[in-house]
Amino acid sequence: MLLSDIFEKYPDRQYLMFGGKGGLGKTTFSAATAYYLAKKGKRVLVFSVDPQASLSDIFEKDIFGQGNVEIIPNLFACEVDADQRVKNYQDEIRQKIIDMYGMKKIPEEIESYIQASSAEPAMEESAIFDAVVDIVVKGDFDYYIYDLVPLGHALYYLSMASIYDAWLEKITGLREQMREYDKAIAAMTREDDTAQDEIYNELMYIKNRIGASSKIMTDTKKTAFFFVLTPEEMIIADTENAAKLFAKYDVPLAGYLVNRVIDRALLKENIPPYLKNRIAMQAGALDTINKRLGSSVLSWVPEFDSEIKGLKSIRDLAEVMFEEKLS
Repeated sequence: MLLSDIFEKYPDRQYLMFGGKGGLGKTTFSAATAYYLAKKGKRVLVFSVDPQASLSDIFEKDIFGQGNVEIIPNLFACEVDADQRVKNYQDEIRQKIIDMYGMKKIPEEIESYIQASSAEPAMEESAIFDAVVDIVVKGDFDYYIYDLVPLGHALYYLSMASIYDAWLEKITGLREQMREYDKAIAAMTREDDTAQDEIYNELMYIKNRIGASSKIMTDTKKTAFFFVLTPEEMIIADTENAAKLFAKYDVPLAGYLVNRVIDRALLKENIPPYLKNRIAMQAGALDTINKRLGSSVLSWVPEFDSEIKGLKSIRDLAEVMFEEKLS
């Protein structure tokens, strides 16, 4: 099966995720897929949740923290600014404390705690996750393409939805019980229970947002996950192990994309010894990929002469990936 067949066979798969170890080409493949779909007349958003990713470099346009930036007609790109999201969180917390307790300013000891929270790794992860939820629940695009963080972080990121969902299920359940008591007390004392309802409504709002996101991650009809790998034995082993771990979260694996394959025809030419050695090394790895992954490989992408940067090279990559000429 070709990569383009996936989109024809499964037209409802609008959430596309590219994962793999760092530096294998996830970001360039995400950009090229977005370009291909945009040229097909689909409205596409490609976005990065990896602070080390470089959609800005690839598209040669400053998009970091700028929201959804139009690259070409139908194609938009977004790089999440996690630091800004954390600052926004902190401002929201400050405002809620001021509103709730009628304070004119945040007490110094509370402010120091809020400031310290920004150094927590979980805060950044939560900010990124929340940004993704913001993006996908709006439903403004035909396709959403995730350039995921490297494998270890991606697993944590994917597990967050189920962790949050379980936690909020418990909290909202307890809050629902408390709400019944609040209503009874309000009825007896003839007091308004609006404040209690606000707490419950806030919890339900969060729960519905995260529930919508977690369903997207594991929906075989709407989601396709692609692993990117290169023909190296260690990368193959790591990818296979990661695929097993992703399966535990019911992430629908659509297939594998093999990047940086060196043309064996070069052996007939006068090439340096190191290149001959690389081709020989890849031969064994490619054989392993064929035996273990076989028909699950949707695209074999050659080593390009130069870095994938700018719309022309993105188009060239898309044409190779999808085996189709684009305008």
